[in-house]
Amino acid sequence: MSTRTVITGISVAAPGGLGTEQFWKSVLTGNSGIGEIARFDASGYPSRLAGQILDFEAKDHLPSRLLPQTDISTQYALVAADRALADAEVTPETLPDYDMGVVTSNSLGGFEFTHREFNKLWSQGPEFVSVYESFAWFYAVNTGQISIRNTMRGPSAALVGEQAGGLDAVGHARRTVRRGTKLVLSGGVDSAFDPWGWAAQLAGGMVSTVTDPARAYLPFDAHASGYVPGEGGAMVVVEDADSALERGAPRIYGEISGYAATFDAKPGSGRPPGLRKAAELALADAGLTPEDVDVVFADAAGVPGLDRAEAEAITGIFGPRGIPVTAPKALTGRMYAGGGPADLAAALLSIRDGVVPGTAGTTQVPAEYGLDLVIGEPRELPVRTALVLARGRWGFNSAVVVTAPRN
Repeated sequence: MSTRTVITGISVAAPGGLGTEQFWKSVLTGNSGIGEIARFDASGYPSRLAGQILDFEAKDHLPSRLLPQTDISTQYALVAADRALADAEVTPETLPDYDMGVVTSNSLGGFEFTHREFNKLWSQGPEFVSVYESFAWFYAVNTGQISIRNTMRGPSAALVGEQAGGLDAVGHARRTVRRGTKLVLSGGVDSAFDPWGWAAQLAGGMVSTVTDPARAYLPFDAHASGYVPGEGGAMVVVEDADSALERGAPRIYGEISGYAATFDAKPGSGRPPGLRKAAELALADAGLTPEDVDVVFADAAGVPGLDRAEAEAITGIFGPRGIPVTAPKALTGRMYAGGGPADLAAALLSIRDGVVPGTAGTTQVPAEYGLDLVIGEPRELPVRTALVLARGRWGFNSAVVVTAPRN
């Protein structure tokens, strides 16, 4: 086996685009998936906007036996997994079951499922609570359900790192492949659009209260006032390069050339945030220099202090206006564990098509940020190397470098 890990399959389930090409089209055309939350009456909440997947019916995609035992986030994950495997032309017969693993990330758990069952507990009694509540809420359930459904019994894991967790999952998948597992399905998906989950998200104090969907989430903008939560994410098939070639994988989207994660120091310590260090370590892991990178897919918190800190990290590595930066999540909202993998998918599609998507909504980037933020129309340019960044609450930082397939 080689030390090279490649991505041979992609599937995205995100607001504005259910399916990889639909997602990519919405990103390039600026089709926003952000609107008034539709799952419940949110009129009494200070924030009422969310990035929602509106064209999904689980019964159209999954066996009926799975529906009563899975939260909506797990249903998204199962469908995305099915489509990523189909994209890579992987079936249970492709490789021995112990040569295929699953590594996912989830930050919010099965909130909607749990809230429904807790309501039964409080209003009807414990005998009415679903037996599936024992696991449907759990952060590791997506890994387990995907593994069972696709007979993937190799080394598997579940990671929790809020918005950074999805990239951590992909990084761990790469490590797993390098240790001898030929194929790992990886990524992240989240959803928590029920009253309990919504209140939990608002409690963090960083969700925008702006009521105009076009102005609520403005990454790196002078008028940034917070982010909009989103649901969904992406799954990718990570393979050993030699094994992928041997089995005749239909395509290689790119190589995971570098990965690193850091953790911020204690607040008040005087030490800088760890995002820049994560990016530098990922580049070093890839054996690349800043001059080799063509675009940065930013974490893009939409919170002024966090945006400023990320801008400082990017300009500290690449220099003022030294590299195009983009944040397609402005169209979807922040999808927590799903955000990093969705950006990773967009980065791979940028490499494939030679185009960098714009950052929707943002029009006025403060000069002191020093960013060459792609805004408005997509920017056509050759992309061979992309750096994807993600940060999670309480100090998680992750960075992944993907490069164009080798000839």
